[in-house]
Amino acid sequence: MERTIGDVADLPDDDTSTGYWFQDADSAVRMLRALRRFRAADRDMRRRMTAGMEMNATDVDALRYVIAHERTGEPVTPRDLATSLGISTASTTKLLDRLSRSGHLRREPHPHDRRSVVVVPTAHAHAQVRERLSRMHRRMLAVAEAVPEDSRADVARFLEAMAGCLEAEDAVEDVNPLTDPLTGPLTDPPEGTPAPASR
Repeated sequence: MERTIGDVADLPDDDTSTGYWFQDADSAVRMLRALRRFRAADRDMRRRMTAGMEMNATDVDALRYVIAHERTGEPVTPRDLATSLGISTASTTKLLDRLSRSGHLRREPHPHDRRSVVVVPTAHAHAQVRERLSRMHRRMLAVAEAVPEDSRADVARFLEAMAGCLEAEDAVEDVNPLTDPLTGPLTDPPEGTPAPASR
């Protein structure tokens, strides 16, 4: 029986499943399956958060980006935000206007460049994000702390390497209409479908 998280099918619990199109079910495939389940859960959480805050996903990503950089003391300009979100300058201006009207962000003069402005979060933005993320972050930290100390570096390297794989992927063949472009088929391929060579 397959489970779904956020409309993305997870692989069955059966370790002999060929849903990933790998011929041998081993602990490495189990890691990839767990990673895909995490990614699906993360997408689902983000959808719930955007619905709860009555924002679109780009607005929430902008808010989280600005708050994260405020904590490190790094000023965020509209250009920084546009680059991070992968949107145009015009779209960024509309986004900032929208989030300024809603009381989440405000523009202030740049501390070192009079020709520019910086974007800062309001107390209202902090309160909303804290309300929705604080408990989840505490649970996630507890899970991370439960990982044995001598295994944490290996886990971090694995996740960083997987992020590098996705960042380096320019284009992916559409081998199946039910294919997740980053992780492979969402369901087992039809009987008789040849398995693509693993890379």
